[in-house]
Amino acid sequence: MALEIGKAAPAFEGKDQNGNLIKLSDFKGKKVVLYFYPKDNTPGCTAQACNLRDNYEALMEKGYEVIGVSTDSETSHQKFISKHELPFPLIADEDKAVHEMYGTWGEKKNYGRTYMGTIRTTFIIDEEGKLEEIIEKVKTKEHTAQIIQ
Repeated sequence: MALEIGKAAPAFEGKDQNGNLIKLSDFKGKKVVLYFYPKDNTPGCTAQACNLRDNYEALMEKGYEVIGVSTDSETSHQKFISKHELPFPLIADEDKAVHEMYGTWGEKKNYGRTYMGTIRTTFIIDEEGKLEEIIEKVKTKEHTAQIIQ
């Protein structure tokens, strides 16, 4: 099922780096930047996370909460957050349940090889829990500008 702008965002829940349950319903009345990325501590994912970190104050001022999602473990997320001083939670979606809801787990091609993995995508969810925007062509080093534009 393709997700549509203006429709309700799938009501996800998942555990963050500390094992705390994070649910979309916790953020009613706030805008959410829900970003899916392939892997902790890889160049593109680090650039993206650090861009969001460096602009976190500006995002907060505009009413956004930032939540990252990857299939990495809680332990991997803890190290990634600690190493790069990330101020936002990362969901450890090891069973890919949240990825499946948002259609971000799929076939990828790299150097002629086809494999299954996370399709880097960011969803902007409004205060009512509806999809406001879907960013499919993420610019990792300029991601905040894409969100705020």
